[in-house]
Amino acid sequence: MKDMGEKFYVIGIKIHKDRSRGILGLSQEAYIKKVLERFGMKDCSPSVAPIMKGDRFSLDQCPRNDIERERMKNVPYASAVGSSMLRYQSNREFNHWKATKKVLRYLQGSKDYMLMYRLTDSLQVVGYSDSDFGGCNDSRKSTSGYVFMLANGFISWRSTKQTLTTTSTMEAEFVSYFEASLHGVWLKSFNNGG
Repeated sequence: MKDMGEKFYVIGIKIHKDRSRGILGLSQEAYIKKVLERFGMKDCSPSVAPIMKGDRFSLDQCPRNDIERERMKNVPYASAVGSSMLRYQSNREFNHWKATKKVLRYLQGSKDYMLMYRLTDSLQVVGYSDSDFGGCNDSRKSTSGYVFMLANGFISWRSTKQTLTTTSTMEAEFVSYFEASLHGVWLKSFNNGG
C-alpha cells in the first residue's frame, strides 16, 4: 500500500488525514462546487437547512394546465433533485423547483463540512432510527430514516417512504425500527467479517 500523503482524492472524494490527532475526514466540497456551478448557483446565498419545518409537497401542487407545464419545461429538475423530490419528476411544479434550489443553497452553506472518523479501540456499530407519521400528503404513508455510525463517524444512512400505511405513530416507529434493525444486523455481520 502506498502512502498518498495527507490529502488526496479517491472517486472524487477528498481524503484528509491527521495522524497526530487520529482523524480521517471525507470531503465532497469540489463536487458540490461543480453541482452549484452547473445549476447557476455558485454564488447563491447559503441556507442552514435543506427544508424548513412545515414544508410539504404533494401531487396537488403539480401543473394543472399547459401554461404551468411550459413554465417548467426547461428547468433542469431531474438532474438536480435527490430521491426525496424525485417522486414529482414526471409532473413537477415550480414549488418543487424552489424546494430543490433550497437544497442547493444548503449545499452552498455546508460544502466545507466533512464526514469525520476518529481513531478508537472500539469498532462498535451504533444506529439510530426515526419516522414521521403519515407525512406524505398524497398517500398518508410515513417516512422512515436511520443512520449508523462506526469510529464516531457516519457510515450508512437512509430515508425512505414506508411501503405500508400505518395507523399510529407507534406503528410507524416500529416499521422504522424494523428496517433499521435489518440493516444493523447486516452491518454488524459485515464488520465482523461474516
